[in-house]
Amino acid sequence: MNTEPRQDPGQEPAPAVRDTEPREDASPSLTSDSLLRGQKAVTISHNGSVYRLQATRQGKLILTK
Repeated sequence: MNTEPRQDPGQEPAPAVRDTEPREDASPSLTSDSLLRGQKAVTISHNGSVYRLQATRQGKLILTK
């Protein structure tokens, strides 16, 4: 279930990192739009491996190695 608020077409995009009270146990929250930047897929390098993050036509995300 998607809990992200819907954005009006004329509204500015949400910031990549949410402005909330910092908590020690919380990790930063990023939007998929901030990662994909209008592209269908991006590559992510992590610990010497390359991963591909892809958005599907159904609005789902796929991460593959």
